Amino acid sequence: MSRSLLVISRQAPWSGPSAREALDVVLAGGAFDLPIGLLFLDDGVFQLAPAQNAKAVQQKDVTANLQALSLFGIDEVFACSHSLAERGLSAPDSAQPLSSEQISQMIDRYDQVMTL
Repeated sequence: MSRSLLVISRQAPWSGPSAREALDVVLAGGAFDLPIGLLFLDDGVFQLAPAQNAKAVQQKDVTANLQALSLFGIDEVFACSHSLAERGLSAPDSAQPLSSEQISQMIDRYDQVMTL
């Protein structure tokens, strides 16, 4: 029986490798048909912002990985609505915004949680 995994991505895409590593973990899990979800929290919601210029900060662009999530069967993608609002962002169609209470309930549904 597969155990479900929730990956919580808390880092901005330009703050180092953590954002990319979180996406890599999720895509690898999806490739093996594991029940997996992805939550963008705190500065991690910046990964959802459109039109990022990763080259300007000498980082790799995560946009292609985000677009590949559905191809790997990753349909449970969430974003903290409070984190989005604090940063003046709105959730894209690819991520379901959740309140703090909804996040707590959602985390309880997963067998394992990994924060990057």
